[in-house]
Amino acid sequence: MDIATEVRTKGRQAREAARLLANLGTGQKNEALLSMARALEEEKDFILAANARDMAAGQEKGLSRALLDRLLLNEKRIQDMAAGLRELAALPDPIGQVTSMWTRPNGLQIGRMRVPLGVIGIIYEARPNVTVDAAGLCLKTGNAVILRGGSEAFNSNRALTQVISRAATAAGAPTGVIQLIETTEREAVNLLLRANEYLDVLIPRGGAGLIRAVVQNATVPVIETGVGNCHVYVDAEADLAMAQRIVINAKTQRPGVCNAMETLLVHEKVAPAFLPPLAAALKEKGVTVRGCERTREFIPWAEAATEEDWATEYLDLILAIRVVDSFAAALEHIHTYGTKHSEAIVTENYQRAREFLARVDAAAVYVNASTRFTDGYEFGFGAEIGISTQKLHARGPMGPEQLTTFKYIIFGSGQIRQ
Repeated sequence: MDIATEVRTKGRQAREAARLLANLGTGQKNEALLSMARALEEEKDFILAANARDMAAGQEKGLSRALLDRLLLNEKRIQDMAAGLRELAALPDPIGQVTSMWTRPNGLQIGRMRVPLGVIGIIYEARPNVTVDAAGLCLKTGNAVILRGGSEAFNSNRALTQVISRAATAAGAPTGVIQLIETTEREAVNLLLRANEYLDVLIPRGGAGLIRAVVQNATVPVIETGVGNCHVYVDAEADLAMAQRIVINAKTQRPGVCNAMETLLVHEKVAPAFLPPLAAALKEKGVTVRGCERTREFIPWAEAATEEDWATEYLDLILAIRVVDSFAAALEHIHTYGTKHSEAIVTENYQRAREFLARVDAAAVYVNASTRFTDGYEFGFGAEIGISTQKLHARGPMGPEQLTTFKYIIFGSGQIRQ
């Protein structure tokens, strides 16, 4: 079928599936999630073979190390996806929760109850694990999902969707609850952006270009996930051994993800003692350093940083470093270049830590910990559908509660309005 027909057909199926899924019991939804987890493990060879085709094509295209790492699936990552689904099944079901109830003077009892959003469209790039995370979260919260992944992960996404959608349906979920747009043509994205008849909300996951294009062109409401230009600030009163562990982890543990640190800020009082040993550790990890003039006094092999570097989400083993002369200068830098994703301070000064928490405007603000923890699984949500950097409805890792809305329920005893 042509692209427009595919989008319309899958949109109608998703709309019907969402209506049925909204009334599916918690036990049935959880069994579907557990069935999906078992299917991932049982069909891992099929999934890995599809991923191998994507990896070979990516290497041929010359994708960066970081992008290839985002694309890669292996047995551990499949096990992690299955574990995420099982953790989701163990979480409370938000659907049907009455979060508040009050009685009016006329005797009416008014409550607010969580309900699904409906049909969620996810547009994402080269991370096939998003396929499973998004599908699982949507199913748990009674939402049907239409997925449109990036071309680099096409074979992986198709294999994963086939496996988990079959498993969910076999366990009693409605047909059409998990669907993938099976084309790499740009026109599919354009159609989804305006598919108001079928989609209740769109969530883009990817780089700045993708997110900007969706926000600027969609007529469907958008929950905006954010670019992660994340910072770690090493304060004048930092434990330098702790700071080095945090910096190395935040930059190198998995550089191709949005919660990896991209810029390091160091107070001038600790720069002479902190930067030379840190530089040796970064070099050992293969990190390219781009530093300000003062940084290069302590790291002679660092490249000169430009204005563009302070604003760049590298998603690679590249780190910008700036020496600042005060806590206020660090805050100003974060305010100017941060993307409101994840920001961290390393300090032993309690008052300064509290001030950092209060003054930094970001979805996640850390004291003495790596930014790499901004993640739905690490926050105990089972998985996430993205990290929201906006302030309306959802912010930070979007777990089950963020994929719901509410309706008012009113109990009366014959009241009429005068």
